[in-house]
Amino acid sequence: MTQSSGERVGIYPGTFDPITRGHIDIIRRGAKLVDRLIIGVTTNPSKDPMFTPDERLAMVEREVTDMKLDNVDVVGFNALLIKFASSMGANVLIRGLRAVADFEYEYQMAGMNQQLDSQIETVFLMADVSLQPIASKLVKEIALFGGDIASFVSPAVRTDVLARVEKLGRRGDL
Repeated sequence: MTQSSGERVGIYPGTFDPITRGHIDIIRRGAKLVDRLIIGVTTNPSKDPMFTPDERLAMVEREVTDMKLDNVDVVGFNALLIKFASSMGANVLIRGLRAVADFEYEYQMAGMNQQLDSQIETVFLMADVSLQPIASKLVKEIALFGGDIASFVSPAVRTDVLARVEKLGRRGDL
């Protein structure tokens, strides 16, 4: 895919395991900044996913469809982010920030990506204050220990997570 002259194409990459209300907020806001936003669903070797790549891709596609945003597409990838972005004709990487710890990691990644392709800019979006504590890792942990995740994810994602927890076996019974 190549970009049209002057078209701003953004990539919002992540594992989305599972997709949270925080991710949805960044997607909605990121879609306003570019002509076309590609949600890149990827793998991360340092993370232990609850869902397979295909399950995560389907989950993100369902959530994005529910958002009714005409300029957003969902694409799975398993490659170096900057190569994926280039192959999609992207000129912007969109990254969400929740806290200072996120910034330190993302700042380092932005610098590395700049070294790899100086034509692709990184844009940081701060998560909405009410959504800043939400992290996929914590959502999974809360669900695994029997906590309520309804305020962190959509009803459909909550159903997906609870079904997976039931399959895996809930932890932390008192």
